Amino acid sequence: MAASSNEKDRPVVGFIGTGVMGGSMAGHLIDAGYSLNVYNRTASKCEPLVKKGAKLHSSPGEAAAASDIVITIVGFPKDVEQVYLEPGGIVERAKPGSLLIDMTTSSPELAVRIYDAARSKGLGTCDAPVTGGDRGAREATLSILVGGTDEDFNRALPLFETMGKNIVHFGPAGFGQRAKLANQIIIAGTMLGMCEGLAYAKKSGIDTQRLYDCIVSGSAGSWSFTNYTPRILKEDFNPGFFVKHFVKDMRLASQSSQEAGLSLKGLETALEQYIELENEGYAENGTQSLYKLYCKD
Repeated sequence: MAASSNEKDRPVVGFIGTGVMGGSMAGHLIDAGYSLNVYNRTASKCEPLVKKGAKLHSSPGEAAAASDIVITIVGFPKDVEQVYLEPGGIVERAKPGSLLIDMTTSSPELAVRIYDAARSKGLGTCDAPVTGGDRGAREATLSILVGGTDEDFNRALPLFETMGKNIVHFGPAGFGQRAKLANQIIIAGTMLGMCEGLAYAKKSGIDTQRLYDCIVSGSAGSWSFTNYTPRILKEDFNPGFFVKHFVKDMRLASQSSQEAGLSLKGLETALEQYIELENEGYAENGTQSLYKLYCKD
């Protein structure tokens, strides 16, 4: 079937990182009619997208060279730095005029470095981390927190609207990351309170399912409580968001808050607890696994 004029006018998208979040996000772009070039360190994770029509590439730089807009969602700041700034990476190989969008939760300072490097080569950038977990990625209901110029944000917006629902431009390069770190600070305290409350209920002999049903719509309710408590009650500790990635986010938030002259006791306590959880072997589990620290068999 011949492509429609609308499909011909759409940019070709490179998508780097097709894991728990990225695989679903990239799938929505294909479903919306975008042509995709994909790359993942574990190539097999790209197979569902390739079956839907995506073209697999052997490196991030190669995918970038074949694309008009490049999206990345990888693991850690060191991974972001590698795929963008190392020789043969995205900035070096992207076509002039390309737009580069990093959706990893990363360092605000690194986002500014990527912006400066890209700008010197005539490229646009957005730092656009997301929140909403695996469910938000699957259902295309992610919140997307964006830093970048107005021009680059407006260019990226049609793609963001394919992957999410609540899309907010916070300011120049780095401000998307700053907004996401604020989000993670809030979640850190929420997860502590949720797991401690559930642990107390269990140890006190309270029916935790009945407690959940009673308070989920009250003042103790939250997105995390609504979505993670049912998993905890079913002893489902599979990752919607990895413990190791949450530890990374909280470390970034701790560093950034200290640079701003803030001492955030709740954040530091949550970080200590999650590091303990990571050290006990739960790095690859979901963040709801914090409950295990309180209710060990």
